[in-house]
Amino acid sequence: MDQKSLYKTEAGKAAVLNIYHQLLTKLTVPYEELYLNTRHGKTHIIASGAKSSPPLILLHGSGSNATMWVGDIAHYSKSYRVYAADIPGDPGKSEDIQHSLKSPAYSEWMDDVLRGLQLEQATLIGISLGAWMAVNYAVKHPEKVEKLVLLSPSGIGPQRALFLFKAMPFLLMGEKGRDKVSRLVNGIVELPEESLQNTKIIARHFRFRSETIPIFTDQELNRLTMPVLLIAGEKDVMLHSQKTAARLSSLLPHANIQLLPEYGHVLIRQTPRILPFLSSNSK
Repeated sequence: MDQKSLYKTEAGKAAVLNIYHQLLTKLTVPYEELYLNTRHGKTHIIASGAKSSPPLILLHGSGSNATMWVGDIAHYSKSYRVYAADIPGDPGKSEDIQHSLKSPAYSEWMDDVLRGLQLEQATLIGISLGAWMAVNYAVKHPEKVEKLVLLSPSGIGPQRALFLFKAMPFLLMGEKGRDKVSRLVNGIVELPEESLQNTKIIARHFRFRSETIPIFTDQELNRLTMPVLLIAGEKDVMLHSQKTAARLSSLLPHANIQLLPEYGHVLIRQTPRILPFLSSNSK
């Protein structure tokens, strides 16, 4: 892929990292920042919770970073050792290189993350592209994924191509237009003010991924033999959530599928739905 800078300017990169640090101050539990060396460069991780607790890896969506989980980490870290990773190629503190989603790079990266954390197995929670990353790893290494939680996952059902055409005129209207698109994507979810500012700063300074997200084959998805929870919003303007749910239900009868009628693509503060699944004895 073209490896030009992911940021429009160095000052823009500094602005993104500055608000990253501001968001970290909102964490209400002790945490540490880790850096792992992988074959695809350095990876930054926010770690919290007792080291003896079961491992839980959080994977953010495209054009975001690990700070999107700030409101959830306190809940998860009561029972889990939480690792919120910055995916390489997104506006976080990991390597500034985007790899093709068709390459083995991101499954290799995920494998290196587990190895670097000295984990033989972990539960994965991903949202949007992060959910794609989780599935991409789980279909290749099902024995290393204890449970899988997918929020608004890409790669299972089709994307809504018309949304891009609807959004394009707004994106050309500057910040007001970007706010309009953000409201469409967020749906009924009201983001905290600092999260909204983070989204605006990233949109202003970051070059978003333009690659079409690959769709997993039936054969690949059939490898997901671990417990799976799918949560999706019926009013998702980016993905066909109903088709996603129907396909996964057909292929994985054991999957726990929850379609939320009033929600759109952005699903945050879902711990009341996720924690019971994580603590269940299903294998």
